[in-house]
Amino acid sequence: MGHHAAGGPAARRADHVGAGRHPLCHRRRLSGAAELGAPVPGGGVIDWVVATVPLFKVLHIAALCIWCGGLIVLPLMLARHDPAVVEEDYRLIRRGTHIAYTMGVTPAAVIAVIAGTWLIFLRGAFVPWLFAKLAFVALLVLIHAWVGHVVAQVAEEPGTQRPPEPYLPVAAVLFCVVAILVLVLAKPDIGTVSFPDWMMEPRDNQLLFDVPSR
Repeated sequence: MGHHAAGGPAARRADHVGAGRHPLCHRRRLSGAAELGAPVPGGGVIDWVVATVPLFKVLHIAALCIWCGGLIVLPLMLARHDPAVVEEDYRLIRRGTHIAYTMGVTPAAVIAVIAGTWLIFLRGAFVPWLFAKLAFVALLVLIHAWVGHVVAQVAEEPGTQRPPEPYLPVAAVLFCVVAILVLVLAKPDIGTVSFPDWMMEPRDNQLLFDVPSR
């Protein structure tokens, strides 16, 4: 009995401790592997997306420089479309403006708008000065469309179409560029837009049509 009493616990101890060394170590290895495979707090996709902000800023600024520079140069190039010049020179100028608009300025405009939109949602910069900046960007888009219209007219009606003077479009582009720079660098506190009282209060007037009841 003494032998069994002494050996019994020893045998049980061997079953659970001696044989348990490997399970315990195995359990530690599994725990370590789980810790290594667990997601790190603050890491993952969000950090990767935030890390792209400087890249998109550089891309946005570079595309804006090409876009605005092209909108300044193209009206000056279009002004040289004079039917009185030599036909070969006229053809070179027309080809140059077409390539510059389709292969340079337009892709730069698309990249600038896409990168800027991505930065707006990525940084959550929904502030009044940003909306004012977008208004000047929309004006740049209108000037871009007008320049494209003139380029198409010159290509379709060679020798008869005289482009307008470049002073007005160039001045408009420079005005937009300066306004955008001031808004981005100064970030003024524009505040909310105030509407007149007659737009904010009900007038209690009869509508011109009957409102259907639900």
